[in-house]
Amino acid sequence: METPESKPPMPIAVLISGGGTTLRNLIEKIDAGELDVRIKVVISSNARARGMQYAEKAAIPLAAIETRDYPSQDAFSRAIFDRCRAAGVDVVVLGGFLKRITVPEDFVNRVVNIHPALMPSFCGVGFYGHHVHEAVLEFGAKVSGCTVHFADNQYDHGPVIMQKAVPVLDDDTADALAARVFAAECEAYPEVLRLLAAGRVRVEGRRVRILPA
Repeated sequence: METPESKPPMPIAVLISGGGTTLRNLIEKIDAGELDVRIKVVISSNARARGMQYAEKAAIPLAAIETRDYPSQDAFSRAIFDRCRAAGVDVVVLGGFLKRITVPEDFVNRVVNIHPALMPSFCGVGFYGHHVHEAVLEFGAKVSGCTVHFADNQYDHGPVIMQKAVPVLDDDTADALAARVFAAECEAYPEVLRLLAAGRVRVEGRRVRILPA
C-alpha cells in the first residue's frame, strides 16, 4: 500500500524560452531535497536558449519545439502537449516561456505560470521581463511582487494560486526591483508545486483554495 512517505515525486514538464533561471531554481531545490518533484522533460521554444544548459547538466530529457516549424498556435501547442503526455507529466510549469499556447481540455488547471507582478496589475500582452518592472516604477507603485497562477488561453488571466509581495523602494531601478521580485519567485513557485504534489490545491471557479495539510 502506498503511503505519503512512499509516494513518488510529482512528474512535471518545464517550458522555457530563454535564460532558464526558473528551471535552475527548481533543479537546485530538487537537488537540495526541498522539492519532491521530478522534471521528466524540459521543452524550449528556442533551440538556442541559454537555459537548455541546465537541463543538459542535470541529464533531463530536452526537446526544442519552435513555432516556426508549425502552421498555427494550435499545432505548435499540440506538439508541446503531446510531448508532455508522452513523458507522463502531471503538471506543466511555464518558466519564462514567452510563446502563447492553447491549453487542451485534459491539461486545464494543470499548467502553471509565474508572473513578475501582482496580477491583475501590470499583466497581459507586452508585460514580460523588465517591461513589467519598468511599468511598476513608472506608475509609482509602492508594492510589487509575483503571482503564481493556472494558465488558461488568455495572457496572465487564469486563477491565482499564490502571490508574494515585495516593497518598491524610492531609489529602485528596474534591475534592483527585478532581483527582489525574483527572490520571491524562487520561494513561491516551489511552494506552489509542493501544494500541488500534496493534492492541497482546489479550484472553485476563479478562486483557488489551499486545503489544510
